[in-house]
Amino acid sequence: MTEFGKFLLARRGGIRPEDVGLPPGTGTRRTPGLRREELAALAGVSIDYYVRLERGKETRPSPSVVEALADALRLNEEERGFLRELAARAARRAPEPRPLPSRRVRPTVMRLLETLRPNPAYVVSRTNDLLAATPGGLRLLHGITDWPERQRNTIRYTFLHPAARDLWTDWERKAKGCVAQLRALAGTDPDAPDLASLVGELIVKSPDFNRLWERYEVCTIGDGTKTLRHPEVGTMTLSHEGLSLNRAQGQRLIVYMAPPGSPDHDAMTLLDLAASGPSGGSGGTAPLSPSRGQG
Repeated sequence: MTEFGKFLLARRGGIRPEDVGLPPGTGTRRTPGLRREELAALAGVSIDYYVRLERGKETRPSPSVVEALADALRLNEEERGFLRELAARAARRAPEPRPLPSRRVRPTVMRLLETLRPNPAYVVSRTNDLLAATPGGLRLLHGITDWPERQRNTIRYTFLHPAARDLWTDWERKAKGCVAQLRALAGTDPDAPDLASLVGELIVKSPDFNRLWERYEVCTIGDGTKTLRHPEVGTMTLSHEGLSLNRAQGQRLIVYMAPPGSPDHDAMTLLDLAASGPSGGSGGTAPLSPSRGQG
């Protein structure tokens, strides 16, 4: 079965017949969601053709078939793009593996990070390796400094660090967002070794990750609001923005914010002060991994 077929299987399992105007029918369904013949009928293709698509026997669906399947599965625009990319990838030869992106953070980005204080902020790779941070940004992820620098990854932290479930008040929502983000990356660069390594580790070590990974939910993270229960400064609700950096091989800048004068802003400022104090570690913004080329 191809990734295209796996996606179809996962998504039809999440749609009830009544959701798309079909009668629930009689008898017990062996699997939840739509049957193959129901999805084929909604997309206007034969059941035999649909079965070949799902099983990976047919790898060149036309654009109109892909769009019809997207309509039948009620995909949003981001999920449609993901399905198109899976279809295109199934139809072409596997690309040559590319080298790992650089972990180096440009000096100008480091200066930008420093200007953002006291806001917690950090730079992550395309797979969320933590590459650089303000003192408050590093302190925000409580306990992540327990790990060696090369192991610090915000998605790994969410699923494997014992402090994460207490930190994120809505841990399930946070976890789903992390997995959907990796699924989006898998649609555009599925053979990336850094992606394969992280996903493989989390599938083995985290049953929750494995459960969410099989849902094939797709979403890129840009902005939002999160409530954190931080053991040093208490509960605070912060908005955040994720900004892609130019010429940086997928690196993103994540910044957390709160209205000036609010208790949340005070807590955020206190976190920055605590992180840069005598016992707080680094007194200024610094890359977490020195420039070491690829890896």
